[in-house]
Amino acid sequence: MTVDIEGVPTANASTAPSRPRHEGRSPSLESIASNKAGNIGSTSSHDEGSVLIGRENLSSALPPDDAYEGRHRWDPDAKWTEAEERRVVRKTDLVLLSWLCVMFFGLQLDRGNLSNATADGILADLGLTTDDYNNGTTIQLVAFLAAEFPVQLLTKRYGFRRVLPTLMSLWGIVSLFQAFMTNRTGFYVTRALIGAAEGGFIPSTILFASYFYKSRELSVRLAWFWSTLNVARVISALLAAGILEMRGIAGRPGWFWLFALEGLLTVVLAIVSFLYLPASPTDTRSPLFRRPWYTEREETIMVNRILRDDPAKGRTLLKEPATWADVKATWCDPSLWGLFFIGLVAYIPASPVQAYLTLTLKRLGFSRFDSNMLTIPSAVLQIVTMLALAWSSDRTNERTFHCVFGELWILPLLAALLGLPDGGREWSRFALVTLVSGYPYFHPIVSSWISENTFDVKKRAIAAATYNVIVQVGSLISSQIYRSYDGPYYKQGNTVLISICALSLVAFVVQRQWLVYLNSQKERAWRELSPEEREAYQNDVPARQADGNRRLDFRFAY
Repeated sequence: MTVDIEGVPTANASTAPSRPRHEGRSPSLESIASNKAGNIGSTSSHDEGSVLIGRENLSSALPPDDAYEGRHRWDPDAKWTEAEERRVVRKTDLVLLSWLCVMFFGLQLDRGNLSNATADGILADLGLTTDDYNNGTTIQLVAFLAAEFPVQLLTKRYGFRRVLPTLMSLWGIVSLFQAFMTNRTGFYVTRALIGAAEGGFIPSTILFASYFYKSRELSVRLAWFWSTLNVARVISALLAAGILEMRGIAGRPGWFWLFALEGLLTVVLAIVSFLYLPASPTDTRSPLFRRPWYTEREETIMVNRILRDDPAKGRTLLKEPATWADVKATWCDPSLWGLFFIGLVAYIPASPVQAYLTLTLKRLGFSRFDSNMLTIPSAVLQIVTMLALAWSSDRTNERTFHCVFGELWILPLLAALLGLPDGGREWSRFALVTLVSGYPYFHPIVSSWISENTFDVKKRAIAAATYNVIVQVGSLISSQIYRSYDGPYYKQGNTVLISICALSLVAFVVQRQWLVYLNSQKERAWRELSPEEREAYQNDVPARQADGNRRLDFRFAY
């Protein structure tokens, strides 16, 4: 093997011996695999006498590892109908996706109740200023970042079914004990502990889901995850509106009961999760499910459809730990740098507006009850826009311009918010803040995009964790944009947000063109190989595991 353009490995005919390719794919699935529409980078080519390229066409050249958890169900000659596959996916949605959404609900419930508590005067009760509130958010994010990679290592060592419920129980307990805060120190300590407990939960859950879904199915499922967070915002607002009315019971403020009751609910959900979650698609028995989720036939369909879509999932065990070499390989991959930068800046423009929604509404003269109720329209709007955007992205097999649409949604609204005269116009201001907060959240699309563009599963886990850390760094930046001296209209802050929004738009376009360039370089080198050389190149398993997404027959999605 030699290295050619941009560090992309190439090969000659002597790279590896050719071996027969399996022909077990059913005709209907074969047509799906070879006729993908759109401009996505992983689109296959199927010229006369050529070898198919793209991750979804490598399964016959890359069998699963002997120790792979689903190896006993792997069958390169297995066939099934589209109706059978749809039934398996629907069952997975029902038994797995639904519960992961419940766990996400618990995450948002405890992460967002502080914003609801501000409507009950928690800042005044604890003697805190707006800047103290910002500092608490910063401390939480720093702790979150510090825990991100250790949690990923623990997940790879002990498995998803143990680590995810453990994290959930920890942040639920801390959230419950927030009820007993009395000063700034207690506020800062609980913020730090919640951040540490929540760190790593989201990328671990995304990676877990990826073992049950094909790449093109993932972004819509991730959109459902984040829709759950918005559902939690709605339910949290409704709960807060009622629970905060308990102020005075047992001599306690309303926010005491808010933290105590919602924290207790999260602990209960964590206990159920310990008893419910499966270990893998072929190991779904648990204390609550004495029988497997899937029949043997369904397990065969599940394993083979996943491996034919992404054969790399069969080369890494669920509990196979990552190494420093894996971390280095991920961080040194130039195809991911642009996506990491996008994670840093792309979500900043809407974040301060969303975080300060309740507080802003209260300052505009709305009552405590009205302030919480008026957060519901933005949450409902974002559920609709996010699901529609993810669905469209999957249907058209396109990523970049769907994300650009989300940024373009925000830009004119921020400009209008900046140009709105001070004083009065409460409902106009409310409408703009609601539209900004309800923008089409494209985080699920970018998360799925990163998963598509990383071939090795361990690299995928590290890339997801790195991206999530960088997103939280962006949240850290966003928490410092709205300052108390700039309130309540935050003219200076909104000017900064407009500038960052424009930068994000440029970042998306540049990343797309970079991936187009990398794909064209690979295509040029691939065309120089003879059919025999291509066959030998594809069957070089050790080189493929070493090179991953740098291989000539791998195409980047954009």
